[in-house]
Amino acid sequence: MHNHASSKGRPTMNKFTAVFERDGDWWIGYVEELPGANTQGRTLEEARENLKEAVALVIEANRELTRIEVAPAF
Repeated sequence: MHNHASSKGRPTMNKFTAVFERDGDWWIGYVEELPGANTQGRTLEEARENLKEAVALVIEANRELTRIEVAPAF
């Protein structure tokens, strides 16, 4: 999940669905609503922590792409 300021200055929170599945000795995790946010870990806790980081990275990359796309061309 990620916080950001709303138009009224209050933080808002996006909610995502995290899915974790066992695959042999590994746990895999992904976020249904956020393509590219996926990970793995030896334990469920490790997969959860890794997924939090993956979500933050994907959101930041998406924001940067949006900034580039809407920036005026001079």
